[in-house]
Amino acid sequence: MTIVLPTPTTPLKIGTRGSPLALAQAHETRRRLMIAFDLPQDAFKICVIKTTGDRILDRPLKEIGGKGLFTREIEEDLLSGKIDIAVHSMKDMPVDQPGGLLLDTYLPREDVNDAFVSLQMQSVSDLPQGAVVGTSSLRRKAQLLNRRPDLQIVEFRGNVQTRLKKLQDGVAQATFLAMAGLKRLHVQNDVPHAAIPSDVMLPAVAQGAIGIERRADDNQTAAMLETIHDTPTGQRLAAERAFLAALDGSCETPIAGLAVLNGKTLHLQGEILRTDGSERIYDQSTAPIEDAAEMGKALAHDLLSQAAPDFFDWCT
Repeated sequence: MTIVLPTPTTPLKIGTRGSPLALAQAHETRRRLMIAFDLPQDAFKICVIKTTGDRILDRPLKEIGGKGLFTREIEEDLLSGKIDIAVHSMKDMPVDQPGGLLLDTYLPREDVNDAFVSLQMQSVSDLPQGAVVGTSSLRRKAQLLNRRPDLQIVEFRGNVQTRLKKLQDGVAQATFLAMAGLKRLHVQNDVPHAAIPSDVMLPAVAQGAIGIERRADDNQTAAMLETIHDTPTGQRLAAERAFLAALDGSCETPIAGLAVLNGKTLHLQGEILRTDGSERIYDQSTAPIEDAAEMGKALAHDLLSQAAPDFFDWCT
């Protein structure tokens, strides 16, 4: 296929949220396409789309609609043709996509780990009894309470700067960010943090990965995106997102999962937790790369088989 490349008069329109991190991810996508096709910057147009999740910051996501709040408006603009591609943080992406859209391009994955962020302490173990920790993540909340049921968890949403301001104002003594975000924003030297190994806090499914969504019938754009797709990231996410799909159901749940490549095999770890941290179920599996999705589903079913019938009753 002969690819018709974008030009300054007919630019490729890249849809994104407007946060500093979302814009950094859109810029990275643009940079990789510029290099792949030797194109000028103005052959691309960054289109900022404000999502419901960006507008409502005073309530937990599970109360207003969950992960889809960060993608719905962007996907509507993609389907209507207002934009040509959409750039997403994969940990924010629901496993189900609207008809007519495909998510099959991933950039090389960044650091998958969480970061402990505090102005006074170096780690969770340094937190005093009853300390206040800010997070909007059900996963992080459940993992924390599983280890430290004495902690008080308060809602903490917003970008890096907003969360640091809340720490300075004494709203909480610590919070958590993704290492990938700190690195992509180039602020890892400006934010007091300590990386948390995945064997201490298993990350969110697809954490650190950027996905690029397109219209299913847009073959020209598909051909362009193929040149920047990172196959190892796609292989890892095939296992992780199949794991998530088999678990997630119709509600937000405390789920963590991480796949790691080892030659021609994938090693997948997964866990589910009660929201109050009172119970954690963990397991792991290894399979050939070509069986990634099947392994993800099988591990999910294994965890569910170990869970009591009321394990997820809170979300009904």
